[in-house]
Parts: sequence; structure tokens; C-alpha cells
Amino acid sequence: MDDPAITAVTVEISVVLGHSMMAIHQLLKMGRGAVIELDTTVNDMVSIYANNQLIARGDVMVVDDHIGVTITDTVAAFEE
Repeated sequence: MDDPAITAVTVEISVVLGHSMMAIHQLLKMGRGAVIELDTTVNDMVSIYANNQLIARGDVMVVDDHIGVTITDTVAAFEE
């Protein structure tokens, strides 16, 4: 049974693969298929956010044509 109070709550989940800094003019010059180099490597864990709050870390996985994230560690409150 669905609780209306719970199903009405919206949570935005974001997964951050890495970061990159570049000037706006460089970004505007990029076309479709351009590659942006990130500050992470293939084996680095990704950060998982709920409503912009870091909640966990995980690993990227590929199953068939779908990309997913496996949660490997949860983050203690106030850790970032």
C-alpha cells in the first residue's frame, strides 16, 4: 500500500563522475561528441548525491546497454 505522504516526496539523485574546469569560451566551442577530460580515473569511485547532499560512494557498472551505479559505501553525516 502506497503512503501518499511518502510518494509525494521528490528526491533528486545525482551521480558525479568527476570534475573539470574550463573557460566558458572553450565550452561554447565544443561540438557534439566532444570529450571533456575529468580529474578522475577509471577505477575511482563516483559520488552519489540526494538533493545535493552527499549520501554515498559507488562504482559505475554497465549491463547490456544500460549504465548503473552500485553503492559501495554510505557517507556519514557532515562528511564531504
